[in-house]
Amino acid sequence: MDFTAETATEAVVESFRHTDDPRLREVLESLTRHLHDFVRDVGLSLEEWEQALAFLTAVGQKCDDTRQEFVLLSDVLGVSMLVETLSGAGEGTESTVLGPFHMTESPSRELGDSVDLLGTGRACVVSGRVLASDGTPLPGAELDVWQCNEEGFYDVQQPDVQPPGNGRGLFHADDQGRYWFRTVVPSPYPIPTDGPVGRLLDATGRHPYRPAHVHFIVKAKDHLPVTTHAFVADSPYIDSDAVFAVKSGLITDFAESYEERDAERFGVGVPFVHARFDLVLAPEASR
Repeated sequence: MDFTAETATEAVVESFRHTDDPRLREVLESLTRHLHDFVRDVGLSLEEWEQALAFLTAVGQKCDDTRQEFVLLSDVLGVSMLVETLSGAGEGTESTVLGPFHMTESPSRELGDSVDLLGTGRACVVSGRVLASDGTPLPGAELDVWQCNEEGFYDVQQPDVQPPGNGRGLFHADDQGRYWFRTVVPSPYPIPTDGPVGRLLDATGRHPYRPAHVHFIVKAKDHLPVTTHAFVADSPYIDSDAVFAVKSGLITDFAESYEERDAERFGVGVPFVHARFDLVLAPEASR
């Protein structure tokens, strides 16, 4: 059969006929049909396709051990959030994007430790509980936490300024599902714009900024893990996150506190900033 504009799609779909994995075959067939429809729909020229290939090549070339430009591309196109939203368990805390900076292993820390290794800025405490969807606590739940500093940079972005592991910590909830750690209030920041994704944003008149937030990945036995953020309420860009990750249920008050008993318990002075953020995990059977 001649390969023509009319026969092209079915020819490629037929080439996957002997794929052993049925899910892989399903995905490849659907991808082929949608991609071919896109090419026809926009009347893609050879020059434009060459530009697209050059762009994707540049995205790959920008990736390294501490920079994931393909994750960034997925984020700014809303694909990361769409996949997270479709995959999320309705009974648990809403999920958001992983982001491009979960590139290094978070150091293990004890409850109450500070993830701010530089000792800068106002004291901030983030605390809460890890709960099952029926409200019972999940003792020993694992919380992987990472965030930028007060200037909006992650440790991997400033290896000459921030020590490795700054802003990161791996914690385990106590026997009542409680967790708490000390930190600084994160700042809004721009996603990296020195690569092809930045050029894409510039060409489309989009800003690169994200509202201030703390990242979490939370896990517990027999429950579905959740990847999410605690967004700082009233942060700039809360209504226009460059990666579309803000959900109203994740917006969290980082409020000034004068509670001396809390300050003593957390090992900080007054006043301090306190954010309370509970996390709910759905049972594995819910998916």
